[in-house]
Amino acid sequence: MSSEQLVPKDWAGKLSRLSISTKSKLRGQHKGSHRSQRFGASLDFSDFREYSPGDDVRQIDWNVYARTDKYFIKRFLDEQEMRVHILLDTTKSMGDSLKWNFAKQLAASLGILVLQRDDRLSFSAVNEDKKPPFRRKGATYRKAFVQTISDIDEPAMTSTFTDNALPFLPKDSTVLFVITDCLESIESWERFLQKLPKFAGDIRILQVVTDEELAPSYGGDVQLEDIETLEQVNVSISSRVLESFHRERKEHQQRLELLCHKFGIKILQVNAHEGISHTMFQQLLRANWVQ
Repeated sequence: MSSEQLVPKDWAGKLSRLSISTKSKLRGQHKGSHRSQRFGASLDFSDFREYSPGDDVRQIDWNVYARTDKYFIKRFLDEQEMRVHILLDTTKSMGDSLKWNFAKQLAASLGILVLQRDDRLSFSAVNEDKKPPFRRKGATYRKAFVQTISDIDEPAMTSTFTDNALPFLPKDSTVLFVITDCLESIESWERFLQKLPKFAGDIRILQVVTDEELAPSYGGDVQLEDIETLEQVNVSISSRVLESFHRERKEHQQRLELLCHKFGIKILQVNAHEGISHTMFQQLLRANWVQ
């Protein structure tokens, strides 16, 4: 998928209405577009406090002094940058063309939101090449970021995502987005999830699924192949087999969501068939992940 197909020309303009929402403490030391709990020199008024020797006398509010006969200074919210990291799963289970293109659109769209708000973006695709992460700040790098996403090779990693992802993470993120299909074992997810909180204050997993994964349409005698191990198995798809599949998938999902709750991690299932516009402007808004 070319960069033009990945992000249509009018898409960045539509995304300009959104910004990433978080209650996590902002960690950036540089100026940005988000209000921290620190006080600084922005134009957004916060409150008053009584004057202390050494305070800037220019901040004294003389109207308050006239009413109270005491010196009070105005306090303003400081503007701090948000640091956002996007982590993309490139294991072979992500290789379905619809799922993969959607995952890249999702990564590109989130990155555009970060850059156009003058926040700091970092991005890494978990693969065996271990390429250096993309790290930039500012709207001028939107095109370069989209091209970076477009240039990622098709998913080919056969080792597990959860066992290989941690070295790709910076340790100073405000928000961490993990884009994956969550198809690995619950045990491996538990090991991974319990280590994530030290990397970011606000962790969000975007679980990419397709209709075919949720409700397989095939039946009869079929040969199934594990897309990552290439192991093949002959199966007769009956209603009983499908019931067992749905039961086990539901159990996997419930256990995954419980683990996320246990470690203070948010998770949202997004369906590639519903499209990127639905995800960005409906699901993420309803979840209060964007505003």
